[in-house]
Amino acid sequence: MAEQASPPSLHKVIFDTDVLVWYLRGFEKARRFIENVPHERRALSSLTFMELLQGCRNQQEARQVKAFISENISLVIHPDEIISRRAIALLEHHAFSHGLRVVDAIIAASALETASSLATANVRHYRIITPLNLIQFKP
Repeated sequence: MAEQASPPSLHKVIFDTDVLVWYLRGFEKARRFIENVPHERRALSSLTFMELLQGCRNQQEARQVKAFISENISLVIHPDEIISRRAIALLEHHAFSHGLRVVDAIIAASALETASSLATANVRHYRIITPLNLIQFKP
C-alpha cells in the first residue's frame, strides 16, 4: 500500500519537504504517514529544514517548525563532501534530461549515502534515480 511509510528494513526514512508541509498544515493523512515510521528512524536533510524555515511567515511559525523538528525527527542530515559529490553526479546525469534540481539532488544524495529511504509525494522528481528507495505519500 502506497501510504505505508515503514519499509521492512531498519534503515532511516528521510522525509521530503512536501510531506512535512502537509503535516504542518494539519493534514491527518500526513500525520499518520509520519507516525507509521518509528521516531528513531525519522530523518530529514538540513535543506528540508531550511526550506521549511524559508516558508515561515514570522518568528512564531519558525519556532513551531523548530519545535516540530526537535520533537518528531531523530536525525537531521547535513550535506558533507561525500553527499555533495553524489549530488553533483546526480545533477550531471539528470539535470538536463529530467530537470533534476539542486535541492532535490542533495536530498536524494543524502538518502543514497546514508542507505535511507526517501518519503515524498513528488515521486516524479526522484523516480529517475533508480537506486533510490522511494516511499510514496499520496495526500
